[in-house]
Amino acid sequence: MFDTMTATKVLGAACGSLLVFLLGAWAAETLYHTGGGHGSEEQAYVIDTGAEEAAPEEEAVPFAELLAAADAGAGESVFNKCRACHKMDGTDGTGPHLNGVVDRPIAASAGFGYSDVLAGMADKAWTGEELDAFLLNPRGYAPGTKMSFAGLPNPQERANLIAWLATQP
Repeated sequence: MFDTMTATKVLGAACGSLLVFLLGAWAAETLYHTGGGHGSEEQAYVIDTGAEEAAPEEEAVPFAELLAAADAGAGESVFNKCRACHKMDGTDGTGPHLNGVVDRPIAASAGFGYSDVLAGMADKAWTGEELDAFLLNPRGYAPGTKMSFAGLPNPQERANLIAWLATQP
């Protein structure tokens, strides 16, 4: 039933199939990739999105002006992004409590295990500008921080949050 001739035919069919797949892959690479080879920056086609048109740059508003015009009520809703790790009842959670954080010295919550970078900044205070820089990019402000939050890119949201935090005793 399963003699030498049958085994040879099965092996030949398997090798032939692999050869057909190999040649098909080579043909597809030739048809669908343009020049350059591996790692080339050349694109086969370009879709015009209009992104190259220069958009008028918005003038950067100084943070002090944003903070002066900030809406503390809107800042409370921004705090919902922070609520998972920070508490406002004077107890530390995953992050330190934020009661009275504005103008409080950095790394001043007793008993909380701050990262070495923030502990080294204990001589500075959480001013509005310092909080703004930290909330924009926590890992950029304090490399090695334990805070996993990516940051708040919107300057108005940061100003609103800081204004609300300033109202909390």
